[in-house]
Formats: sequence, C-alpha cells, structure tokens
Amino acid sequence: MFVVTVIFQIKPEHIESFAEAMQANAQFSMDQEPGCQRFDVCKDPDDTNSIFLYEIYDSRAAFALHLESEHYKKFDSMVTYWVESKAVKAWELEYQAV
Repeated sequence: MFVVTVIFQIKPEHIESFAEAMQANAQFSMDQEPGCQRFDVCKDPDDTNSIFLYEIYDSRAAFALHLESEHYKKFDSMVTYWVESKAVKAWELEYQAV
C-alpha cells in the first residue's frame, strides 16, 4: 500500500471554504477512485488553520491517477490561493494492525 500525508496551513479567512472543498475532494476520492482505500482529513485542535491528510492507495500508480483526476485538478486550482503552505510526504505501508 502507498500512503500519502499532507500538512496544509490555511489562510485564516479561507479555512471554512477550504474545509468544505477538502471534504468534498476526500469523499469523491473514496467513492469514485477504486485505488483509494482511505482518505482522512484531520484538524489540529491547537491550530485550527492546520489540516493534516492521511491517504492510503493501492499503489503509487493509483495515487498518480488521483493527481490526474478532474476532481483533484479542480480542487487544487480552487484552493491554491487559500493555502499558506503545503508539505507532502509519501510512505510505503509496512504494517497495519487490525
């Protein structure tokens, strides 16, 4: 499995719009992308402008398809100016407790 984590710092005046757009993006990914196994959106309780994503895909190729999807491109274009910073890291899932 291929894991992606993202930390966004959102401009305060755009946090509500960003949260709404991010939730729609995450739900669409889960509903419409067969290679997307998990898409969690988390908010820092001490910094409400900080958003953390935890995404699991079947493979690196499945994540690449996500990045090429029309819904992701639309989301990315919409939120570009709402984001102060964005840090993306890729991981290989080694162990998953069940």
